[in-house]
Amino acid sequence: MSGQKHIRVTLGLVISVSLVAAAISALLASYHYSRLQFEVLNAICGEVVEQEPETKNIISVALKKCTGGNPDGVAKKDVLSALGYRSSDFSGSSSLQNILFASTGFVMGILLFVVTFLHRNKTEATRIWALEEYLEQVNTGRAAIMPTSGEDDFSKLEDEIYKTVTFLYQTKDRAVQAKNNFAENLSNIAHQIKTPLTAISLSVQMLKQNMDNKHLEQVEKQLLRLTHLEEALLVLSRIDAGTLHLQRDEIDVFTLLVLAADNLQELFVSSHTSVDIPEQGEMLMTVDLDWTMEAVMNLMKNCMEHSPGGTIHCSYGQNPLYTEIQIQDDGEGFAKEDIPHIFERFYRGRNACEGGIGIGLALSKEIIERQNGTIRAKNVPDGGALFEIRFYSH
Repeated sequence: MSGQKHIRVTLGLVISVSLVAAAISALLASYHYSRLQFEVLNAICGEVVEQEPETKNIISVALKKCTGGNPDGVAKKDVLSALGYRSSDFSGSSSLQNILFASTGFVMGILLFVVTFLHRNKTEATRIWALEEYLEQVNTGRAAIMPTSGEDDFSKLEDEIYKTVTFLYQTKDRAVQAKNNFAENLSNIAHQIKTPLTAISLSVQMLKQNMDNKHLEQVEKQLLRLTHLEEALLVLSRIDAGTLHLQRDEIDVFTLLVLAADNLQELFVSSHTSVDIPEQGEMLMTVDLDWTMEAVMNLMKNCMEHSPGGTIHCSYGQNPLYTEIQIQDDGEGFAKEDIPHIFERFYRGRNACEGGIGIGLALSKEIIERQNGTIRAKNVPDGGALFEIRFYSH
């Protein structure tokens, strides 16, 4: 409702309530004055008739002349003034009563206006609360159809909200369907890759007896690469489809880092890379051990690939808000133009190692963020790349 319309409605309420109150006050005052005059005249006439009974007819004729015979209702002879009486002598306490009646009318008008105004505000507040409740249900996915509340000033707003919510639901359904289709297609591709992988594995076992080891090693290397690709695509498809279920268990940070490093021990030995994990006391966080370890392993492998023969430094800390894990290498660090794209799927930076597929860091990011965490990559001033992970408590 516009401001001008509010003013008009309020002004109309004031005028209407004031008129009603004034009319009631006027009726009450008129009735009171008539009753007062009747009682005064009745008392006077009663005294006169009691003392002089023969004046009854004279009084009757005089009253007829004053009320019926004289249209103005005023005596033609001002007898009372000649005798020294005033109109106030016959009113008694009528002045105070007049003020009381006027005050009563005014108070009634104010009360009626306040009641009307509060009722209108309560009605508007109820409608606003209903709209807020509906929007809250929409945000939580519990709303279906907006209940009808009749025609009022909020009807147009209600219709527009319902149209917008319906459009958003339709858009969400289309997006979910497209996402499910993409995940299904990706899963199908991964399964299609798995078939030739199995055949290659069998062929390699057969060729080991009759083929040069150098060629066999190359085939095995490519086979391993395809296997990693197939596994990563399957995991990403489950994440996109929302079917990757993560457990919530209390895990010690030191234990997590040690298990991740142990699973990569063979790679570290072959690349002459060492891992430094200081023990800083028990620090618990609620995550899925297996998948979080997978994410940390991908980060450690990335550090190893960019600083072979160096040392991977791990550190961790905890405060009431979050648990932080830092994984750092001794390499050259990230190229400046690569940092904004480090965690994008299939992105390969300027210094990417040969044979990488560009999924490991993206997979780590997905796993960490699904557990109320964040991850970022940056270069440290002394040289080297740094991954900073934070798992928030709430």
